[in-house]
Amino acid sequence: MTGEAWVGAMTGAVWGRGEQQDFRSRVRGALLGGAVGDALGAPVDGMGLAEIREAYGAEGLGDLAAAYGRRGAVTHLTQLTLFSVDGLIRAQVRRDTGAWHPPTDLHRAYRRWLATQRDWGPDERRKEDGWLAREEWLYARRDPPRSLLLGFGDTTMGTPDAPKNPAERGAEAAARSAPFGLLVGWEPQLVLQLAVECAAQTHGHPTGRLAAGAYAVVVHGVTRGDSLDGAVQRALALLAARPGHQPVSDALQHALGAVRQGLPTPARVTELSGAGTAEGVVAAAVYCALVGEDVRHGLRLAVNHGGSSAATGALAGGLLGALHGETALPPAWLAELEGRPTILELADDFAMEMTQGPALHGPAGSAPGWLARYPRA
Repeated sequence: MTGEAWVGAMTGAVWGRGEQQDFRSRVRGALLGGAVGDALGAPVDGMGLAEIREAYGAEGLGDLAAAYGRRGAVTHLTQLTLFSVDGLIRAQVRRDTGAWHPPTDLHRAYRRWLATQRDWGPDERRKEDGWLAREEWLYARRDPPRSLLLGFGDTTMGTPDAPKNPAERGAEAAARSAPFGLLVGWEPQLVLQLAVECAAQTHGHPTGRLAAGAYAVVVHGVTRGDSLDGAVQRALALLAARPGHQPVSDALQHALGAVRQGLPTPARVTELSGAGTAEGVVAAAVYCALVGEDVRHGLRLAVNHGGSSAATGALAGGLLGALHGETALPPAWLAELEGRPTILELADDFAMEMTQGPALHGPAGSAPGWLARYPRA
């Protein structure tokens, strides 16, 4: 979509105090929940169920365990999700300039993430990149796949018409897409479109792109107060108009049907996730969020299976956090979560920008501190 077309996504909604508090809780829940699910799955990512049980007992992994040298460590999935948030805030700030094209702002944000993966010290980091790019813990390399490094490796932005990595259909693009669903003032079809366009920057296969879009729409629905089942049905209705949607639609329908097939088991989650492509991982995450007795149970289901544990955990955690808010997340896991202060600060900044943006950078004036945190350049 062109810059002019994105103007239709702008909203001038007035928020009541209670609405702002609920929204902030759901934003915090989505970002913290995704990070907790990622951290829970990181130690067992890529392991088979038998390996997990051999390492952690018959019930599998039940608590945070060490990965990358510490408990509660996150992967590149959380890193990129945070840069999605940073890019969305900057997109909102930049709309005042008339140069508003959110996918471009997201591409710039992801390029800032890529810069953190280089060999340089804190004194070499460019100060004009805003505060997030100077958070030292984000400079840790957490095994990003080649598709991400190649997709963001130059200034040419992938688009749906000319995507990067045309055969790539992994779940990484979907796993960074929860923030798009937090744009509650946008119409669902525009949330879908933004997630699809941003996914094309690294994941060119239609399945990878549409799975990201569908996931964002589901997050959007539950953040607005819909039931999880209702949000999935909305995503299915929007997908039906998109060429190449059938694998994603079939996977989501399969997840809904699996809910009625008895008690959840690791075998069922493994079967839903399939070969680890985006549509299967999203479906498995949706299933775990639907059948989980609480957040803890849903996340344990999401990581104890023979599939992509970190991505499934991150996707399920984002859904559960957006659905129930931050207070439903296990406090013992949050206490050990890597980067929790940064995640909370960014979540609150996002909520403030989306609810009170005109007071920060509007016709009546601007807050210099805000523009230093989120530069328009």
